[in-house]
Amino acid sequence: MDNPKTPSTEEINRNLKYLRLLSNKFPTIAAASTEIINLSAILNLPKGTEHFLSDIHGEHEAFRHVLKNASGAVKRKVNEIFGNTLREVEKKELCTLIYYPKEKLALVKTTEEDMRDWYLTTLHQLVRVCRTVSSKYTRSKVQKALPPEFAYIIQELLHESSDEPNKHQYFNVIINTIIETHRADQFITALCNLIQRLVIDSLHIIGDIFDRGPGAHLIMDTLCHYHNLDIQWGNHDILWMGAAAGNECCMANVLRTSLRYANLVTLEDGYGINLLPLATFAMDTYANDPCKNFIPKIEEGDKTHNERTCRLISQMHKAISIIQFKLEADMIKRHPEFDMTSRNLLEHIDYARGTIEIDGKEYELSDTHFPTIDPKDPYRLTKEEEEVVQKLHCSFIGSEKMKKHMHCLLTRGSMYLSINSNLLYHASVPLNDDGTLKEVTVHGKPYKGRQLLDRIDSLVRTAFSDEPLPEQRYAADYIWYLWCGKDSPLFDKAKMATFERYFVKNKETHAEEKGAYYKLRDNEQVCDMILDEFNVTGEHRHLITGHVPVKTKKGEKPIKANGKLIVIDGGFSKAYQSETGIAGYTLVYHSRGLQLVQHEPFTSTQEAIREGKDIISSTQLVELSSQRVMVRDTDKGRELEQQIHDLFLLLTAYRKGIIKEKGQ
Repeated sequence: MDNPKTPSTEEINRNLKYLRLLSNKFPTIAAASTEIINLSAILNLPKGTEHFLSDIHGEHEAFRHVLKNASGAVKRKVNEIFGNTLREVEKKELCTLIYYPKEKLALVKTTEEDMRDWYLTTLHQLVRVCRTVSSKYTRSKVQKALPPEFAYIIQELLHESSDEPNKHQYFNVIINTIIETHRADQFITALCNLIQRLVIDSLHIIGDIFDRGPGAHLIMDTLCHYHNLDIQWGNHDILWMGAAAGNECCMANVLRTSLRYANLVTLEDGYGINLLPLATFAMDTYANDPCKNFIPKIEEGDKTHNERTCRLISQMHKAISIIQFKLEADMIKRHPEFDMTSRNLLEHIDYARGTIEIDGKEYELSDTHFPTIDPKDPYRLTKEEEEVVQKLHCSFIGSEKMKKHMHCLLTRGSMYLSINSNLLYHASVPLNDDGTLKEVTVHGKPYKGRQLLDRIDSLVRTAFSDEPLPEQRYAADYIWYLWCGKDSPLFDKAKMATFERYFVKNKETHAEEKGAYYKLRDNEQVCDMILDEFNVTGEHRHLITGHVPVKTKKGEKPIKANGKLIVIDGGFSKAYQSETGIAGYTLVYHSRGLQLVQHEPFTSTQEAIREGKDIISSTQLVELSSQRVMVRDTDKGRELEQQIHDLFLLLTAYRKGIIKEKGQ
């Protein structure tokens, strides 16, 4: 009787073409058998730890620290390993060293009298931490993560115990020799970086890397080199992608948002965008305009922007806003299917009386100085404005750093991701008021639910195609719609009230009514319907999103719909922290369950290094697994099981002589 794992000849013949290709990688029975043994063993390891972050909004220092401390996981590991054998201050010093090895080493050398003794103690401690965090991985996976210059030495230290009598001297000689050859600093740095890498197996960024904070380009530098990453595009990310794809409406919005938060560092230093043409134009055109409604939002105690700088930013802010309204009117005229003609407001201004008509009601304007608008043709760019737009266009398109980062967003990013029974997307899935999926027309065809997000994903990629495609111009324009269109899954509001917030006194016009999704997302049945639509299965399945800050200080909860929906926008951006009362969330999914880590505001990297100040985080258990989740229980495990099945097919084909072993 055949082994139940032994495939039939019919199944082998059905897959013969594929098996012949597979035989090139595993040319013998021995090679195929070894791989089956290896993959079967991996299935029985605990699943790697996944970290979910959203709405980072340029706060690179806080983001970098959260990655380095793995949302408190490093500290927990150090406490578990050393317990009461180390004082609290010693554990804090060790954690800081793991987070910032080079900087901490330099600081230690200014106070430590016996560096040799410090090196001996510290190296033994770091090896213990590294051994613990690497224990859930195969040797092969750890080996791939090792720095090449120290790979052999680290492998020996990780897999040989100093407590073993026969290895005690061997272990200590390695440590002593590292110190004697003056390689301790480099080795410590390598070990700390390895710990940081191993403690987070995969990183999920659920949108909005850009805008508000000053370091989106620095965050992207980190992400582009991260070992295991996926990104779900947010509305602010898609805006920058549209700008990089050549859409001038997106460029104007990027500039306006950056100027609103006095964030010129990302534009100028990060991407080399030349703001001089805009600055020169703004200073000339709005020389006598106080631009009160355009004063940038800066932090209290900010010393980097003096009164003169704020004045210039205000002028530039107003100048690009007016240009934006004109560019968008042309876009709306070009695409009547966007149904956004109500956003063309310049034609509804009574320039003599200083009022505007919106939805049939008249409102007083708070700013009536429009030197570049011709009331008879309000959307026509002046010659000077055209020149500014042209120069900015060239600057955006010519930015090599931006091209590199957008390539990363395209290759690592998507509109949504289904992974390990979790559905990740930034904002919404458009719904009707009755909770059914809403049909949205894209380029003349209706789509809804998963098909809608798939179509949008494809369209975004079309905008960046190297070869001209018929849909390419439309695709670049649609990216702008994704930023501010009412049926966009990344926006999903009745309107973006940009003009009203700048120019209309009455705040009733500032309201941006959210779509039906936001009224219904706390309904467990609606969440289950969305999960079914995206074929997300599993006993414990969740929607994980960001976009709308959770105002914890007002009693809002991140966990909704009886645990089916987890909203993890907790206010990484300093601009939101007064509303949320905290400074961000990390959702952590490890082999024992789901945990939500709530962060307090981060002071500074310098204080973290000098004083050992960590982000104060509190952990809330979202879901505890009754049994430890192993690799076999994950999506990766299902892939490995399919590979094992295919290898058994190949093995049987070899043994039955259907395919000949190579080199036999």
